[in-house]
Amino acid sequence: MLKVFLVLGVINGFLAVTLGAFGAHGLEGKLSEKMLNIWEKAVQYQMFHTGALLVTALLMQRITSGSIVSAGWFFFIGIVIFSGSLFIYATSGLKFFAMITPIGGLAFLIGWILLGYAVVKFL
Repeated sequence: MLKVFLVLGVINGFLAVTLGAFGAHGLEGKLSEKMLNIWEKAVQYQMFHTGALLVTALLMQRITSGSIVSAGWFFFIGIVIFSGSLFIYATSGLKFFAMITPIGGLAFLIGWILLGYAVVKFL
């Protein structure tokens, strides 16, 4: 699992930088200010949780716990649902995607709780 989360972290880091640059340069003038802000929020949360994926992978070298593995998966699922739905909403305007964004946010929160639990249990 360590390698999986490292690879997912690297891929998501690359995508966050690429999508951030695309939003700043490729979408400027094509989307409203509101939608560009939504795009930027999606990039920010993708990058924050890319860091969480990488930290999770590094902690797996020291901590053997199902909770830490679950945390990594929740961070990844959160990126896909939270950031993914915001990217689609920003470019399409379809409100359905904005309505499912909180599910990704909930996945992020669960990931942080599980990571915290694994760390506290280890200490």
